[in-house]
Amino acid sequence: MAEKACVKRLQKEYRALCKEPVSHVVARPSPNDILEWHYVLEGSEGTPFAGGLYYGKIKFPPEYPFKPPGISMVTPNGRFMTQKKICLSMSDFHPESWNPMWSVSSILTGLLSFMVKDLLSFSLLIYFLGCALFFS
Repeated sequence: MAEKACVKRLQKEYRALCKEPVSHVVARPSPNDILEWHYVLEGSEGTPFAGGLYYGKIKFPPEYPFKPPGISMVTPNGRFMTQKKICLSMSDFHPESWNPMWSVSSILTGLLSFMVKDLLSFSLLIYFLGCALFFS
């Protein structure tokens, strides 16, 4: 069972998320368990994920925000394995790097950015290499 502080914090974060949604993400707690959230990421334009919808889950521990959540993807996506915990600094995969100031919104924003992180880095590298060849 979740601690009272955990429930209050997640309820507050849900209200904040409803007021100011994260772009390209929809997330809601399970109607029967506020510790289990479901999210859908919309694939960003200019990436192989464009036009796709990617479903996943966030499972918060009863000690949240003092312990990090587990994050997983359900939809096959080519970036993260399905039904496996995702290795992120904001997940229970790396509890040593967890910051209790992070919120559901920051977790979702981070997850979305990690979805395309390597792709963006690679695209920028190709762009700069192309510019270097053009201007040399």
